[in-house]
Amino acid sequence: MRILPFALGLGLGLLAGLRTFTPVAAVAWAAYLGLLRLAGTPLAFLGATATPWVASALALAELVGDKLSFTPSRKTLPQFGARILSGALCGGAVALGLGGMVAIGVLAGISGALVGTFVGAAGRGALARALGKDLPAALLEDAVAVGGAALLVSRLT
Repeated sequence: MRILPFALGLGLGLLAGLRTFTPVAAVAWAAYLGLLRLAGTPLAFLGATATPWVASALALAELVGDKLSFTPSRKTLPQFGARILSGALCGGAVALGLGGMVAIGVLAGISGALVGTFVGAAGRGALARALGKDLPAALLEDAVAVGGAALLVSRLT
């Protein structure tokens, strides 16, 4: 088994636990720019012209929406399910594009999303309590998600 697809899938899944759409946007940009070869596969839509732009818009909306007081917890069913799907999609895409076992990539992405969701929520909560405010903790979480996704897809070259 090649470790890179597994490691990238796990890492992108962890980041999906922090921000659902950020890793999807990163993978879509990688596919669009030719860093991840998905043409002719069931996930070729990730490299379509509109996909990285739409995924980036969703990621940006999520970054803003996450700071709103009425935004539900990431652990509620719709949000949690979306994070699991995001991890699965990213893990599967990376495995498929790198010639790894797709099922292993999907499982790595799901596993990462599970851990990222719960560890991310606990970490942000602890940091927010320590700082006395949620906003700085949320912004740090944003930076980890965006920077981490960029770093991981840069490993595709």
